[in-house]
Amino acid sequence: MAKESVKARERKRTKLVAKYAKKREELKKAGDWVGLDKLPRNASPVRLHNRCKLTGRPKGYMRKFGICRNVFREMASEGKIPGVTKASW
Repeated sequence: MAKESVKARERKRTKLVAKYAKKREELKKAGDWVGLDKLPRNASPVRLHNRCKLTGRPKGYMRKFGICRNVFREMASEGKIPGVTKASW
């Protein structure tokens, strides 16, 4: 389980990216690189990192579900993810 401060920091970055997305696009089209430099660093989408929505784990992230592999396995075993069943042959 990630620290709560790390998860909060990532949520804050996500909001900042969304806030400045339109302005970044306009500055890029205009070629105003100085204006881009004046924006906050965390407004860049490159600084985002995919994290599990439940635990905040940064590795083993499954993009389709938005959770890490550990949580996915637990939820799939409990039948909490529709359409996912354990393979058996």
